[in-house]
Amino acid sequence: MNKVELLAPAGSLEKLKTAILFGADAVYCGGLNFGLRAGADNFTVEELEEGIEFAHQRNKKVYMTLNMIPHNKELAQLPEYIDQIKKLNLDALIISDPGVFAAVKKEMPEMEVHISTQANNVNWASALFWADQGAERIILARELSREESKEIIAKTKGRVELEYFVHGAMCISYSGRCLLSNYFVGRDANKGDCAQSCRWKYHLVEEKRPGEYYPVEENDQGTFIMNSRDLNLAEEIPELIDIGLSSLKIEGRMKSIHYAATVVNTYRQLIDQYYRDPENFKADSELLAELRKISHRDYTKGFYYGKPGAEGQRYESSSYLRSYDFMGVVREYDNSKREAVVEVRNKIFKGDELEFIVPGQKTFTVNASYLLDEEGAEIDSAPHPKQLIRIPLKIEVPAGSLLRRQKEN
Repeated sequence: MNKVELLAPAGSLEKLKTAILFGADAVYCGGLNFGLRAGADNFTVEELEEGIEFAHQRNKKVYMTLNMIPHNKELAQLPEYIDQIKKLNLDALIISDPGVFAAVKKEMPEMEVHISTQANNVNWASALFWADQGAERIILARELSREESKEIIAKTKGRVELEYFVHGAMCISYSGRCLLSNYFVGRDANKGDCAQSCRWKYHLVEEKRPGEYYPVEENDQGTFIMNSRDLNLAEEIPELIDIGLSSLKIEGRMKSIHYAATVVNTYRQLIDQYYRDPENFKADSELLAELRKISHRDYTKGFYYGKPGAEGQRYESSSYLRSYDFMGVVREYDNSKREAVVEVRNKIFKGDELEFIVPGQKTFTVNASYLLDEEGAEIDSAPHPKQLIRIPLKIEVPAGSLLRRQKEN
């Protein structure tokens, strides 16, 4: 049987390379136009070319988002943008608007097209419609349960691939079709500039009593009436694979490389463990614990077992849970000296207990018993971002491995 694809977010060239190194089969990214993450670093044409070459050298794929729902003004810019895309060796485009879809199919008939979750595909008839138009894959809406997904898989009978979100932030609206941000602060979520108004603290005020605030649901921190928890389906991997999904998708193009490395590494190992021995598979508790070391909100199973109700929301706070700091990236390993050359991202001190995140392996902790600067002089701390230092490390690790440190209580 074909192995399920692990699809990871790539908000920048560095994140693309990190996701690939840590085991993603494919990544999705945005160009400078027509994507839905205006705040991400996104890619220039040159960066896309470098990222695609990096992925293809490792037999991995790159999909690019073209999933804005454009008004007439934006649509006028589409032909020129398609001309730029033609020059790239992309594996697929992710599209939500029928007009954009038609333009791409006309100008690039050989290009594989995936229908974005923004198109809100929640039934088998919609999936078959897009298959009839020539779409190769449907990215199912997050609002689908496993039973609904199974029915879509059964009714489409392999005519189109189906992709399903398994990890990351959940939108309170229908897979992104929200206008709160637009109305409140003039930032259009459907053009990639969401202010996340759904996660703000809300109180009720009576018009003639300004300044007198009444909580919608009373607690000592306010009310977070539309603040969804984050999706985490790591324990459901066996069933997700068995029901016939083609791709398991991680959300998070705006997240850090620490997030990308940790989540991809965890899902990669769990998926591989399942394929090695499906009958005896049990999700490794150590791997599952990794997903609590990244910045995240409390986790939920989302709509997988049905509509989540109140338990799918977090009412007490919209803050992220952060128990670890991302400290640096391994640039090379010096076998002769048994030292890792590390590019610093947060201040590292001599004596720190540093946890190494290594592709395809469980994390391990090392004491930084000494630190050396680029000239080989011993130092007590490395305070400067991008500073190169040496750390003693008896275990050889590949370039691109990451370091983190647990926060002090």
